[in-house]
Amino acid sequence: MIKRQQFSQSLAFLSLLAALGIDLIIPQVVAQTSIKTSFAKSVAFTCNDSEISIKAKNGPKISIGSKNIYIGYQQVSSQNKDPRIIRFDNGVKKWCRSDYEITNDDGTGYGLLWDGGNVLYGVFTSTGSQTGNDFRRFAKNGWLSSYGSGGGAKVAIIARINPTDGSVYSATFVTAKKPNDGKTNSLAVTNLSWNGTTLKVLADSWWSPRRADKNSMTCAGSSPYKYTAVFTSDLTKVNSATAVNCH
Repeated sequence: MIKRQQFSQSLAFLSLLAALGIDLIIPQVVAQTSIKTSFAKSVAFTCNDSEISIKAKNGPKISIGSKNIYIGYQQVSSQNKDPRIIRFDNGVKKWCRSDYEITNDDGTGYGLLWDGGNVLYGVFTSTGSQTGNDFRRFAKNGWLSSYGSGGGAKVAIIARINPTDGSVYSATFVTAKKPNDGKTNSLAVTNLSWNGTTLKVLADSWWSPRRADKNSMTCAGSSPYKYTAVFTSDLTKVNSATAVNCH
């Protein structure tokens, strides 16, 4: 039991901290916060591969405790890749998804952000829209709902994923837009960060990066341009977008 004098002293100490504008950090709460990101060259694997063989490829992965998530692609034909993402818990496969994009688009996975709990984002590539099931069905309400016009330029797709089974909650395409003809141009995500409310996206964007209103920026110098966009958690809106040497 805390004595009355000890309680009064504790209350006075807490009041002093509040008066000085000092937040009391509780170590147990901090220890529960674990947000990790991983970006690397995409590697090939199948849903039937062992964790040992996938890990040995040194592709993008996140490990939190005994839980591991890997992202990459499968070479499904001589001219076509499809994205793959797989989770292992304690060395046992929990799930693997091979159905995100099954068209002739050359899709891969190369980036992850995960907090070890419910917040999981994956980053994928697209080189154009093809007939069949692809990320467009997940991005209907996204900031950009499709690849756009043209084809061949490699762009990014960000998906918010259910870490329990790998299903996609929502997604958006992230592309550059040529100001002269409006066609889609290349963009590669280089990192993600999460503050509990919004997702900050860092990317290399070719001519020209998009403003939050989706129109092309006006840029000086040569691309790629260092691009930053802040998305709402559901990827439906960009709150702000900036790029070096662009406005």
